[in-house]
Amino acid sequence: MGYATLRACIADLEAHGHLKRVGVEVDPYLELAAIQRRLFRAGAPAVLFSRVRGTRFPMLANLFGTRERLRFIFRDSLANLEAFARAKVDPFTALRRPWRLPGIVADACRMFPRATRRAPVLEHSCALADLPRLVCWPGDGGPFVTLPLVYTEDPRKPGLAGSNLGMYRVQLAGSAYGADEVGVHYQIHRGIGAHHAAALADGRALPVRIFVGGPPCLSVAAVMPLPEGLSELAFAGVLGKRRVAVAKCSPLPVLAEADFCISGQLLPRTKPEGPFGDHVGYYSLQHEFPALRVSSVHCREGAVWPFTVVGRPPQEDTVFGEFIHEITARFVPQVFPGICELHAVDCAGVHPLLLALGSERYTPYEGTRRPRELLTAAMHLLGVTQTALAKFVLLAAHEDAPSLTCHDVGGFLRHMLERADFERDLHFVTNTTNDTLDYTGLALHEGSKMIWASAGEKRRTLGTEVHALSSMPTGFSCARVVGPGMLVVRGPAHTGARGEPDAAVSELAGYFALRKDREAFPLVVVADEPDFCAAALENFLWTTFTRADPSTDSYGANARFAAKHWQCDTPLVLDARAKLFHPPVLEEDPDVVRAAVRKMETEESLRGYFS
Repeated sequence: MGYATLRACIADLEAHGHLKRVGVEVDPYLELAAIQRRLFRAGAPAVLFSRVRGTRFPMLANLFGTRERLRFIFRDSLANLEAFARAKVDPFTALRRPWRLPGIVADACRMFPRATRRAPVLEHSCALADLPRLVCWPGDGGPFVTLPLVYTEDPRKPGLAGSNLGMYRVQLAGSAYGADEVGVHYQIHRGIGAHHAAALADGRALPVRIFVGGPPCLSVAAVMPLPEGLSELAFAGVLGKRRVAVAKCSPLPVLAEADFCISGQLLPRTKPEGPFGDHVGYYSLQHEFPALRVSSVHCREGAVWPFTVVGRPPQEDTVFGEFIHEITARFVPQVFPGICELHAVDCAGVHPLLLALGSERYTPYEGTRRPRELLTAAMHLLGVTQTALAKFVLLAAHEDAPSLTCHDVGGFLRHMLERADFERDLHFVTNTTNDTLDYTGLALHEGSKMIWASAGEKRRTLGTEVHALSSMPTGFSCARVVGPGMLVVRGPAHTGARGEPDAAVSELAGYFALRKDREAFPLVVVADEPDFCAAALENFLWTTFTRADPSTDSYGANARFAAKHWQCDTPLVLDARAKLFHPPVLEEDPDVVRAAVRKMETEESLRGYFS
């Protein structure tokens, strides 16, 4: 029947060999994060560290580190959740044969939180300084909570119906924060934003509760891309196979079975937050974000502090993403009419690259299929849910290749490049809101988007070998084939200003326009390290889509405008060099890594994972 508490989950995992205990003292400053990264890469069990320097609370690592462990944790609810999804996709099936979906009624009941007078999380008081001070990367601005559950309500419509439970990073100290303040960094397109806006409009502070720990279903629910109007607590009840216990308190309710609860109010002013090593593989820099004035900190008896570490994918949050896709795949056609499959590419940083497979049915009577319905679907993708944060959106028509899937990224790109017509297929949205963590655009929260929709018959045969590129313009060299039709070229160091086109890359595009074999490589990427990009598709995707801004960094052979539509001949050239205004790449402290590995190599419970 699911877990009522994190402790129950820990006991179950340990009983089935999915959790190990470590008794040696570990340092939450850099060392613990270095250990976690290696636990994840090794496919290790979850690990409970009982002695953490500077805090009395044990810390839990790698809880969601493998797909198998996630499926084990939610083994009692996945079958019913899948049935629930089937019923939502085809409700008539449920009505005609209700005996085939017996769990749906029970699941519907679990969507309603359970009121309780007892809240174990409020049993003990502590101070902010007592909490674990996890610092993951050398350039981080302070300790952060990496698995926070931030709860708010609409101040104009208070109550669970208007609540939001989100995972927004929380900085516990550093910068200009006082002893009773923490930073709350929420990105654009997040539910807390609407609540905060309403509070500011009314001239009042926004009450906030930050929970840590509790049943694992809460963490998954907090990062789920749920449709508007569906409560995270409702989903957690279904996923956790039991109603979420909520205690009525003022000014906000309390998740009774959480391990920690930080209560306070968002101040009407901001304070510098960050930097922080983020999931795209770079630091997000210091910026002004809301500060929370803390009024109280509570914890339950035997409280455990779960944490994760983010960085260049894949990391533990990669498994989160795969699990979320497994749950939500059936809902895609419902939420996005005309789309049958989506893939936010994790190794490209998630939001920078979105692949979509859709229908092209608007003009079936035309002799040549071209993107029409796909463009309507693309606008929808950029208008609702977290897909609105996507930067490069690539859409293919499933009628062109019924066996094509977005999850074969190399095959999908090959399909697109074989059919691309860059006179018609590229569409730009400029000076628009962008992912907070993306620094390629014009300013924080501001950048551009590219829609690339291709449909129809195969137009070209893609090249797999390249010859005689020694006469490239000055500064360009070392051409490498990444995959069929994809070429990466070393360029000179980028020195331009933000939003400024580079004449040298335009000259390179002109060079390729004159080549007889230009159709063989429809995509050319300029990078700093072509050998690194060519070594693995994941390297190429990460470099290209985290370092290129669609409107500034897109060039092409014979680029031109027609009726304000930017178009070019083959090839399309993307400038994916590191720019002076980009944040630094995340790098570990080698001395910390060596010490951490030596320490863990002596741990009998982790034998084999650090050798």
